[in-house]
Amino acid sequence: MKTTSMLFNAPMVRALLDGSKVQTRRVMKPQPEPIPGEPGKHWWPSNAAQSMMRVEDSFQKHPGIFDDACPHGAPGDRIWVRETWRTDASLDAKPPRDFSGWPVKYEADGTALRHGAHFGKTDGKTRVSIHMPLWASRIMLEIISVRVERLNDCSAADATAEGVAPDQVRQISVFGANDVERAAIYRRAAIAPYERIWESINGAGSWAANPWVWGIEFKQVPQHHEK
Repeated sequence: MKTTSMLFNAPMVRALLDGSKVQTRRVMKPQPEPIPGEPGKHWWPSNAAQSMMRVEDSFQKHPGIFDDACPHGAPGDRIWVRETWRTDASLDAKPPRDFSGWPVKYEADGTALRHGAHFGKTDGKTRVSIHMPLWASRIMLEIISVRVERLNDCSAADATAEGVAPDQVRQISVFGANDVERAAIYRRAAIAPYERIWESINGAGSWAANPWVWGIEFKQVPQHHEK
């Protein structure tokens, strides 16, 4: 079993905590390159396989094909969550590698937990998620499945599984619409909030760019700390 880390912003941490977020999408790096003369088919260099892997619409969403190639892990592997945090002000001048086992306050929801034997306050400077060490993490995820897809292939169910509440659809929006039009309206209402969150993280135009992404489904597993 492999364990890696992943950054999550405050809204996504809160969605993890309330159980509404059970998927995440991460941009493939590098992006798959089109195969000349073969529309819809691409090559992607896999470090794990030490070779090029074919990426194409006909099988990209099938779980299992890319399990060993995903840099974030395969089913059964674990991901510990990095988030914005703070600890005792007496440690403000020290990098996290120089201390461990102190109380931590999590900025996403204000929760404070004690880790290890040290007692102290959580009145220190804000530390960004990339600087969170494993000992300070409070959320552990276990990967259930991995797939490769285009970002815009995200379904309404996928957007909900990303922990995003759909936009409210007024009755006037669907009045007089046929079944196909009504389904499109509801799909847009579900996906639009996720599109906004994606662009807030990845920049304007990043949704329209429609990159290839890793679609990772997970469940939370116990991460025990003293309060």
